[in-house]
Formats: sequence, C-alpha cells, structure tokens
Amino acid sequence: MPWWVFRRRRSVPASRATGQVVAESAALPPLQGERRFLQEQPYMLPKDLGEVNRLDFQHYVLRALLRANYLAPIGQPQRILDVGCGTGQWAFELCQQFPQAEVVGVDLEQVKATTPPSNYRFVQGDVLRGLPFADASFDFVHQRLLTSALPLAAWPEVVRELARVAAPGGWVELVEPGLGLRVTPAGPANEKLLSMGTQLAAQRGLDTEGAVARSLERYLQEARLVNVYMRTVEAPVGEWGGRIGSLLALDLREIWKAISTPLAAYFNLSQQEVYNLIESANQEWNSLRAYCSFIVGYGQKPFTP
Repeated sequence: MPWWVFRRRRSVPASRATGQVVAESAALPPLQGERRFLQEQPYMLPKDLGEVNRLDFQHYVLRALLRANYLAPIGQPQRILDVGCGTGQWAFELCQQFPQAEVVGVDLEQVKATTPPSNYRFVQGDVLRGLPFADASFDFVHQRLLTSALPLAAWPEVVRELARVAAPGGWVELVEPGLGLRVTPAGPANEKLLSMGTQLAAQRGLDTEGAVARSLERYLQEARLVNVYMRTVEAPVGEWGGRIGSLLALDLREIWKAISTPLAAYFNLSQQEVYNLIESANQEWNSLRAYCSFIVGYGQKPFTP
C-alpha cells in the first residue's frame, strides 16, 4: 500500500475586514482514473458530467426525503447564498420560490452549462480561503453535503465564515450525512467497502467517523448563532424501502463507483473487484434492511452582537 505524506490544512481565524480564511497547502495523494478529479483540493468525488448528473439526482432525492429544500424559518429573504452550490439546482429552485430575492451560488467552478434564472448569480470561490462577501450580506446561508470536500479540522472556521456573511436575523443551515457513507446494519461487504473508503478519505484529511454530523450543533453555537435547531432524518436504503430506498441505494452505488478507480489503485485491486464489492453491498442493503441518516442543523444570527 503506498504511503502518502499529508499535511492537513490548518485554518486560522477569518479577518473581519476581508472575510479571508487562510489555509496551509496540503500535499494530497492523487485521485486518478477515467473520471476528472481536482488534484489540488481535498474533494474526493469527481468534477465531471457524470458527477453533475448524480448531484442533480441526489438533489431530488434529498428534496423528496426532507419534503422541502430547507427547514429554517427564513420568511421572505432578499439575498440567499448557497455555499458549495454544485450544479446550482438547489439555488435555481430557490430562485423560483423567491423571485424577489437574489440567489448567489459559490463553488470552485461552474459545472452546469445551462441558462440560469435571471435572479441567480454564480461566484467562483473557495470557502476554505474565505467567502468573497462582506459581513452581514445574506438573509439565508445554505450549505450541504460537504464532508467529502472540507477537511475535518477546517469545519469550525468554515461555519464561523458562514455566520459572518449572514445578516442579523438571518439563518444559516447545514445538511450532512449522519454516518458518512455508513449504513446500518452493515454486512461484511459494506464493512470492507467502508473501511477502504474511510482510509482513502483520511488521506485527504476528511471526516471518516461521522464527527461533523455529531458536531454540527456545536459548530453553530460556537459561531454565536442562536435559536439553534437540529433534526435527524432516517431513510431506508435499498428496494425494500420503496421509492426513497431505491433512489438512495442508486445514489450510494454511484458514489462508490465514482471513486472505484482510486480505491482499486490504492488497495491493489481490479476495478471489477471493486464493482463486485459494491454490488455485494447493494444486496446487503436489501437483505439487512439498511438505513442511513441525514442531520439538518440551522441557527439564527442575533440582531445584537
């Protein structure tokens, strides 16, 4: 097994004048294969057309599971920010829901070549290096499913950065998987696949044990947000769980397939062996009636410091 030297990014407090979060560079192990990976970022999943399609699909699954695009009591916001906006689909739907609002999406790059709503604006940026907005700029700040993108050590400062750009009385909402890629109960194929995935993620400084989900409430509170609320949503994984279960199983399979080449290379396996393991895990989801969970947390920026 190759040995990679990894130096985890170390965040330092954001400047209130510039909003910049300074991070040390990291020597990251390459993620190679036929998919397109960002080699200079901790992000473990690809950035290509296949991932665009999966992210849109995942958006619809989450919306069906939560029965909403957000849970915070946001009222009628005038400015909305989606951090790590991906394909922009969540933001596009907020544009339709709040036509009076300006909706801004921030990500490393714009990945979907479509004509966005007139009240949508994309801004290229990296939350690890600070959001390019002034303090108190947005009535609603949204971020979800970035445990595969943000180093564990950076999370407290990232949430403080989200709170920095929220306006007084505005809301910050986070959504993350409760157990990462783990499902429960998990059979031997799932356990082996998870062990491989967590080792690969650990090389990039990412959360491998569900620490982010367990800490969301604390992150929000340490960012000096009030009226913090947490909700856990459990969902079946597999055809046994009906439509939602089937959709989540498909999403999980596509996630594992997306990193199958790096897994095969790292553990000296053939790609077919990894595919066989994924299929065995899929069968276990049904036979064991597996579940996964998502954690939604939100808090409000106080009106007075």
